[in-house]
Amino acid sequence: MKVLVSHPTGNANVRAIARGFEEAGNLHSFYTTIATFPDTVMDKLSQLPGLSELRRRKFDEALHTSTHTYPWFEIGRMISNKTGMKSLTAHESGIFCIDKVYHSLDRYVATQLASLKKSGLNVVYAYEDGALETFRQAKKLGMTCVYELPIAFWETSRRLLMEEAARLPEWSETLAGGINDSKQKLERKSMELELADIVVTPGSFVADSLGKLVTDKKLIVSPFGSPENQLPTRKDTPGNRPLRVLFAGSMGQRKGLADLFEAIKILDTTQIELVVLGSLMQELPFYRKQLSHFTYEPTRPHADVLSLMRSCDVFCLPSIVEGRALVIQEAMSQGLPVIITSNTGGKDLVIEGETGFEVPIRNPEAIAEKLRWFIDNPGQLERMSANAQRHAASYSWAGYTDKIIVEIEKYQKKNGATK
Repeated sequence: MKVLVSHPTGNANVRAIARGFEEAGNLHSFYTTIATFPDTVMDKLSQLPGLSELRRRKFDEALHTSTHTYPWFEIGRMISNKTGMKSLTAHESGIFCIDKVYHSLDRYVATQLASLKKSGLNVVYAYEDGALETFRQAKKLGMTCVYELPIAFWETSRRLLMEEAARLPEWSETLAGGINDSKQKLERKSMELELADIVVTPGSFVADSLGKLVTDKKLIVSPFGSPENQLPTRKDTPGNRPLRVLFAGSMGQRKGLADLFEAIKILDTTQIELVVLGSLMQELPFYRKQLSHFTYEPTRPHADVLSLMRSCDVFCLPSIVEGRALVIQEAMSQGLPVIITSNTGGKDLVIEGETGFEVPIRNPEAIAEKLRWFIDNPGQLERMSANAQRHAASYSWAGYTDKIIVEIEKYQKKNGATK
């Protein structure tokens, strides 16, 4: 089989699957908006002041010859963000909004499929919000459509987030598109899923959100991989210092930040330092009004995120809805036991009392109880730190990609598709 992978930005799981197909000899082409490779002109430009965001678009050299770009809308979005022209990137309506970036690449890929089929392409692999036109054209050409859904299906997500908007109205603005998506956008998501032959999810939470919608499709559940980091030597354990608790992610109630703040207020102790790393969804004073005493850390390159994780003791992510929050495995890889909800998609990462604890959603009291346990049991941290790192290491990107590739090949053989 020969596979085309399409995604506008190329996050960790996209990079992994593209590289996996390449190593297996199955990658026909990779389409994205912007891509830089070592020692290219774009790579050199990324070193210039103001262009550092290009560094996030650096891909493995092995993908260079297979990569095709369609950068125009993404360049417009990046410039609009840099110059503060928010109206141009407004949710769904802005000419350079993220939806337009996804749709433009989707349309472009669809126009390429007829000619690419002549060179052996027979599978297209695309993602939520960026698959509709690609799948429509692929169906006409008799190609297999693979749809990776990295977050719970929109019906589940919207229900949970609308409940949050009613429960905590002061945090509703931080729910962003989750409660503001138009009827047209939601219908587009449903049409993408309907056209898919194979659906890939990173865990049971996303798979369960699909319910009966995938009874006529092949469903592949393959967890994401963890960073390949060695466990650093822990310098100390909380004794004469506060327990450093880390939250990392966009600073909104979809990720349960309000509940974590409330848990800290319930404890009302100087024995905890809450470190919040992430992108602001409101001005910083909004968060200070909710909880005055936390350490704010702005977003930074991935290596620096891992370094910050190593300076903390426990990771807490009480999300309301996710797909599979990769940041959990990143934290565990750096030796942090976790406190998470099953809605993070990481239920299998928690071995209760060994790698961390699972708490219900919308339950600050339960979060406070587990944080108090860590305060009262500092001697358990070293053991749980090692357990967390060891368990995270059992999830590899090779395992993630190998399972997907094998299952797609089985589908192709069963359905008479040619290799």
